Amino acid sequence: MEELAHGVANFVRYHQAWAPPIVFLLAFGESLAFISLLIPAWGALIAIGALLGVSGINFVPVWIAGSIGAALGDWVSYWFGFRYKEHVAQIWPLSRYPELLPRGEAFVRRWGVPSIFIGRFFGPLRASVPLAAGIFEMPYWEFQIANFVSALVWAAVLLLFGDVIATITEWLWRTV
Repeated sequence: MEELAHGVANFVRYHQAWAPPIVFLLAFGESLAFISLLIPAWGALIAIGALLGVSGINFVPVWIAGSIGAALGDWVSYWFGFRYKEHVAQIWPLSRYPELLPRGEAFVRRWGVPSIFIGRFFGPLRASVPLAAGIFEMPYWEFQIANFVSALVWAAVLLLFGDVIATITEWLWRTV
């Protein structure tokens, strides 16, 4: 996984115009229920965030692309859960992790709309909360508002975290 993150970051370093579309795809995959269980992309997103300050890539288009990708990934997961309800649990890879959907259901039922925001920041919940919200028919607009607001915050946090790490590393490199 680490090799993938480095490879993607190196590609973005040499092909900076591709940063927004790549971040869009990474965030979409990271937020899409089935894909995010198989290929966590957050490491690559942090690595690209580390490139932003040192390479001169404009933060805003990359942030917007990541936000839209994350929101669309969760929207597709919500739709899939809403459309296929209980049948979702029989689909691989969720059939191999039967505890994810009940955990997601309990989380959504307990926390309601804030569960979408909170779930975006926690690995396995990120995959199951939008599905559970769809399966248990969380009101569409409540889900979407929480989805888009949390996607904006999530993308900014990951990208800025990488940027801060790069800044600290650069400072330590010059100081030591």
